[in-house]
Amino acid sequence: MVVSGVGGPIAQEPRRFYDGGIDGSAGQPEVPPDRGSDARVELERVVVGRHEYFMMQRRIAYRDRHLGELLVPRETGTFRTDLTSVPAFLTWLVPKTGEHLPATLLHDGLSHPEGVPEYTSTDGKVVRRAEADRVLRDALADAGTALIRRWLIWSAVAMATMWHGEGTGWPRWLQWRYRLIVGLTGLGIVVLGTWATIDLLDVGISWLGNLWWMGNRPWWEELVGGLTAAIVFSVAWAVTWGRFWRAGAVVGVSLAVLLHVTAVLLLISAMYQVAERFTKKAPKTAGALACLGLLAALAGFIAVLATP
Repeated sequence: MVVSGVGGPIAQEPRRFYDGGIDGSAGQPEVPPDRGSDARVELERVVVGRHEYFMMQRRIAYRDRHLGELLVPRETGTFRTDLTSVPAFLTWLVPKTGEHLPATLLHDGLSHPEGVPEYTSTDGKVVRRAEADRVLRDALADAGTALIRRWLIWSAVAMATMWHGEGTGWPRWLQWRYRLIVGLTGLGIVVLGTWATIDLLDVGISWLGNLWWMGNRPWWEELVGGLTAAIVFSVAWAVTWGRFWRAGAVVGVSLAVLLHVTAVLLLISAMYQVAERFTKKAPKTAGALACLGLLAALAGFIAVLATP
């Protein structure tokens, strides 16, 4: 099967993933990789404070097309992962686990925080952060991840690399250039998205005026105009992302189209977190308030039925 990669079509090869064995750290006997066996994802749950992590009990091996054999993690005894790094309110779009999990675990093992030496492949090739993102892109395809989800994951990771710049080897000026571009992208989407929403709802803020691509038209025409403009502007602005322009287009279009959905999910998630913490700290008070809320809802329902 041939899948479309960012650098051109690549042949999907699931057997590039295989069992990486066990490393010899912490005094345990080393088990070498086995190319004849499927990759085994064995995890141990670890809770630190209120944060949940997982420790891989076996390594995952991946034979990259450019770097050769990659074995992660380097040390199973110290490596921690949160699986696919996705905010809770976006797991409906990209879940924590699934077909993409082996590829995202591979990327976690290749990535490294600032101050930690770069990963080195079995063939002695150094893997910096941007190259690790490229490996993720190919590995997602080999793992059988659907096209849209693959591009979403890779684009989000590439944007994070541009923003943080750690482990890339880029000069300081380039790191700040990429960070500025990502920041302006987010700011532009929020500003134009909010303005378009105000225009669509005809709130009537005189000093803002109407966006010319929406104007004073029927609501469905304004909606179509706003949606198409969001896509066109996002793709055009992606040129400023340079070598990451494909990621810029995907991120821009995704954020622009899902802006309102994301805002609503953020609000609901925040309300839930507040309610959850409140019930933990004051369960009796929370129960009493819940009863009052139920009674208020019942009274309101009866009042509506009684209204002629």
